[in-house]
Amino acid sequence: MTDARLDDRAIIAVSGPEARGFLQGLITNDVEKVKPGQAIYAALLTPQGKILFDFILCEGDGVLMIDCARDARDALIKRLTLYRLRAKVTIEPRDQLSVYTGEVWPRGLHFPDPRLMALGTRTIGATAEMPDAVATAESYHARRLELGVPEAGDFGSDRMFALDADLDELHAIDFEKGCYVGQELTARMKHRGTARKRLLVVEGEVAAGAELKLDDAVIGEVTAMYGGRGFALVRLDKLGDATEANGVRVSRQSWL
Repeated sequence: MTDARLDDRAIIAVSGPEARGFLQGLITNDVEKVKPGQAIYAALLTPQGKILFDFILCEGDGVLMIDCARDARDALIKRLTLYRLRAKVTIEPRDQLSVYTGEVWPRGLHFPDPRLMALGTRTIGATAEMPDAVATAESYHARRLELGVPEAGDFGSDRMFALDADLDELHAIDFEKGCYVGQELTARMKHRGTARKRLLVVEGEVAAGAELKLDDAVIGEVTAMYGGRGFALVRLDKLGDATEANGVRVSRQSWL
């Protein structure tokens, strides 16, 4: 993958003696899996099981670092602060840090992208100490779209259930851990097999918000488009073996 700085990402530091326990009771994945060189992908859900925020969580110098969408950073800090109550936890932005993909830089925290091996290595480092001659986030997103990996903007906030957005397939949910916000409905969907929708890849001349139809029946909705490629939330039982819906190509990711 091309070396790139992801200027559309931001870092939130969560520190203090109760930081791990605090996040463990909130997010979809097991915080105990996080250690130097090993990150997790996770989400913070509504009590009804819909995704509010998705992010990557890693550790550096005893501090937990949340790698999240830049435009969601302040809202995520506000939500975490609401949950903090009397916990001995400090939550603060780290604007001096940037997120990189590609090269394993000698400085900074680096770890394999926990969602998909093909996304390569991710690094968090001080912007002032990292090379300037790297590509923009566009090269990373081109690779992400090629692989069909959705992120925050593709499923929105408080719009989609975690399983519908493929988060279980991207290793964001630990079904063995204890309770977290939205856990009851997420577990029920998993064990009862009621997740009939999935975010699939679509290609064609279509805009976000457009309906996908087969034989005049609505089977899904386009959630995001980038040029001629994007994502749609599709009813798998209605799609069947079809590979096209009203002129739009629909395909499953190889990892799904």
